[in-house]
Amino acid sequence: MQFTQLNLSQEVLQAVNALGFSEATEIQEKSIPVLLDGKDVIGRSHTGTGKTAAFGIPAIERISHEDKKTVQVLIMCPTRELAMQACLEIEKFSKFMPWVKPVAVYGGASMERQIFALKRGANIVVGTPGRLIDHIERRTLKLDSLKTVILDEADEMLNMGFREDIEKILEGVPEERQTVLFSATMPAEIIEISKKYLNNPVHIKVESPQRTVASIEQVYYDVPRGSKLDALVLLFLAYEPKLTIIFCNTKKMVDELTESLNAKGLKASGIHGDMKQVARTQVMERFKSGRTPILIATDVAARGIDVDNVDAVINFDIPQDNEYYIHRIGRTGRAGKAGKAITLISGRKQFLELKDIQKFIKAEIHQQMLPTVKEIKKKKIENFKNKLLAVINDKKHEEYYDFLKILSSESIDAETIAAALLSMQLSKEIKNIPEVESVHVIKKPDESVKNVSSSKNCKLVISAGRMQRLAPNFILGALVEATGLSGKSFGKIEIFNEHTTVEIPESETDGILKAMNNYKINGIKVNAEIIRTKNKDDRRPSSKFSKNSKHHHNKRNSFKQR
Repeated sequence: MQFTQLNLSQEVLQAVNALGFSEATEIQEKSIPVLLDGKDVIGRSHTGTGKTAAFGIPAIERISHEDKKTVQVLIMCPTRELAMQACLEIEKFSKFMPWVKPVAVYGGASMERQIFALKRGANIVVGTPGRLIDHIERRTLKLDSLKTVILDEADEMLNMGFREDIEKILEGVPEERQTVLFSATMPAEIIEISKKYLNNPVHIKVESPQRTVASIEQVYYDVPRGSKLDALVLLFLAYEPKLTIIFCNTKKMVDELTESLNAKGLKASGIHGDMKQVARTQVMERFKSGRTPILIATDVAARGIDVDNVDAVINFDIPQDNEYYIHRIGRTGRAGKAGKAITLISGRKQFLELKDIQKFIKAEIHQQMLPTVKEIKKKKIENFKNKLLAVINDKKHEEYYDFLKILSSESIDAETIAAALLSMQLSKEIKNIPEVESVHVIKKPDESVKNVSSSKNCKLVISAGRMQRLAPNFILGALVEATGLSGKSFGKIEIFNEHTTVEIPESETDGILKAMNNYKINGIKVNAEIIRTKNKDDRRPSSKFSKNSKHHHNKRNSFKQR
C-alpha cells in the first residue's frame, strides 16, 4: 500500500517523500489507520519492519497545532540509543510540522539540559523509564494532558527490570488516553500489562515468511572453544572488513574481547550498559567515522545503533534468544547493500542451538571452513602485488631510482634489494597468523550412535599421554568438542606415557579420525589413528605411537565414561 492511501496529512506525505519512501511496510499499513482512529494497539513485529514509523507517524498526526508546550505523546524505550533513534525518526517525519516538538530524555546525559529542553516546550517526549521517573518526580515532566502513551520494545524493557517504573508511569497518566504496545515477543508479563492498562486493544502481528534479509550472507564456523579468539583474528586477516560489529552475551566478555583484539593489533572498542553516556557516544562516533573499525557490544547496548555501512556482524557468543539473532544481523546488509553475518560455535550443543535459530528465521546458515594460514599469506601477497603494480603504473616510484643506485653501489643486485623490501613489508602482515582448524561436526543425532560396549572393539590412538600431562577429562572434553558427539559415545580412556587409547563406536571412525588429526589437546597438537583389535584385552598401539610403551604398559590411568 502507498503512503498516499493511508489518509495522512500533506505535511507528513511531504516528509515521507523527502525521505524517499513511497510504499508502507506491512506493520505500517496495518497499524497507522488503527492508531489514527485512536484505538489501543498491541503490535508484534521484529526489528527492521519499520515499526518506529508505524507508531511515530500517527503520534505526530494527533498533536494539536495550538499546543506546542504540553506533552501530548509519551514514548518509552528500553535504551538511550533507541530513545535517541526514535526521537530522530519523529523529527524526520515532522520536518514540515513546526508545531511538533519532540524531546528525548535518558540516563547518563545532562539533567539540566533536558530540563531546559522540556521547559522550552515539548509535546512529544521519548525516554527511558528510569529518567522519565526522575523528571516526573522533579515535576519537570507533567503528563496531565497526555493523549497517547507508547511502549516500544516492551519485552526488552521488562527483561531489563523496568516493569515497576513502567507501571508507575502508566498509573500516573490520564485514564482517557490511547495506549500502544510494541513488542517482538509476548511473554506472560506483557500479557499481564496489556490486560491491566490497555482498553480492548487491536492485535497486529507481522511475521514475514523469511525473517532475515536476503542480501545478508549467513555462515557459521565450528571451532574449538579455546580457539575462538584465534579464529576471529583469522577471519579479520582473511576478509579485512571495514566496519564490523561483534556481539557478546555479557559485559565482561565485551571488555575481555576488546582488550584481546587490541593486544593483537586490531582496533576495537566495546560498548555496554555500565559505560557512561559520554564514553558510549565517543565510541559510536569513532566507529561511525571508521577510526575504530570494530565495535564489540552486548544485545542491549546495540539497540538503537543505526549505521548503514556495516560490512559484517559476528556472533562471538551464540545469541541467548532467537529474536536476538535477528536484531544482531539486521545491523548489516542495510540500504540495499550486501552484508555478512558470521556465527562462531563450539561443539554439538551449540550446533543444535544454531539449528533451532535456522528453523526460527526460516533461512539456511551455511557452515564454512576457516581460512588457512597458507590461504591468508597468498591473499596478502596478491594484494601487495596489486598495490605495487598500481604504484608502478602511476610512476610514483621514479623519485627513488637514485636511492636504488646507492644500494646497487654496495654490490647488491636489484633482485636482492626487491626481495629484502618485500620481506620487510610483508612480514609485518603475515607474521604470527594463528593456526586454527574448523571442526567437522558429526551431524547425526547422538541416539544413532551405537553404545561402544555393544559395537565391535575399536580404538582411537592419540599421540600424547602422561608425559604431556594429559588427563582423562582433557581427552574426553577434546573428543566431545572436536566431534560433536556426546560423552556417552566414548568408552574406556587409557593414558600411557606417550600415547592414549579411547574406545569409540566403529560406525564413527572416519569422522572421529578426521576431527582429531592435528587437533590440540591442552595446547598440544596430536595425531590419531584407528586400531581394530581381535580381543577385548589387546591394547597395543601401532608402532607409530609405541615408543617406550612396552616398559610402561602397566603404568596407566584408566577412566570409564558411563
